[in-house]
Amino acid sequence: MRRLYLSNTDKKISGVCGGIGEYFDIDPTLIRLAWAFISIATGGIPGLTAYFIAAAIIPRK
Repeated sequence: MRRLYLSNTDKKISGVCGGIGEYFDIDPTLIRLAWAFISIATGGIPGLTAYFIAAAIIPRK
């Protein structure tokens, strides 16, 4: 059973996008670009809030 973890190797801020990329076997850069686009499209605050909530909820390995 696979579990979602923060990435220890591919991280820029806290490893959220790297961990999501590892879980879905997708390039983390694509996750970062999608997250940035969605954040800009929604005004920035919801995307940043979701990122920091994910960083607090998703465990480290």
